[in-house]
Amino acid sequence: MSPDDVTAIALTAQLAALSTVVLLILGTPMAWWLARSRSRLRSVVGAIVTLPLVLPPAVLGFYLLVLMGPQGPVGQLTRSLGLAPLPFTFAGLVVGSVIYSLPFVVQPLQQAFSALGELPLEAAATLRASPRDAFFSVALPLALPGFVTAAVLGFAHTVGEFGVVLMIGGNIPGKTQVLSMAIYNHVEALEYRNAHWLAGGMLGFSFLVLLLLYSRGWNRQP
Repeated sequence: MSPDDVTAIALTAQLAALSTVVLLILGTPMAWWLARSRSRLRSVVGAIVTLPLVLPPAVLGFYLLVLMGPQGPVGQLTRSLGLAPLPFTFAGLVVGSVIYSLPFVVQPLQQAFSALGELPLEAAATLRASPRDAFFSVALPLALPGFVTAAVLGFAHTVGEFGVVLMIGGNIPGKTQVLSMAIYNHVEALEYRNAHWLAGGMLGFSFLVLLLLYSRGWNRQP
């Protein structure tokens, strides 16, 4: 592998790890609300969260690029705060990755919270536990398999991104050139041997992720 390939692998791992942490922080309260709310907005929010599953990555990346661009609302906000524009930066990749991988984290968490039922929380309430205490001491430990599944799927899905990454980050070596872009570059240059090494590594990684989930039973909900 070339030094650029090694850099792309390291950048991809960094992006996936940071995106997964952000996804778990944002996705946990969102999944809890979706699992327990009876609001009329629940279906609307659920559809928005799931949208990246059916929306072509290039379309999602295009609209994120427009939103974060100099003339977009997010771009104007970052400029007013004295921050650098998000497109074609690592920070922009994180934002795009979080949005693109959101359903892969929220859905397993929502299913885990829904599977808990009311009895554990009612038992905690009879022991005078506040809703906050019941969430952290009862709901979170019981939903641990869902968190493992969400973290693994969120990380793995971010590693395999292409369309959103291409639209938002471009293909800047050492800055936004992730593993999928490195494979694309090798194929475009007819360097199939290098492309095989990287693509085979991603194939093996994806298989091991799924094997881990199914062998440990983490794909099952409590």
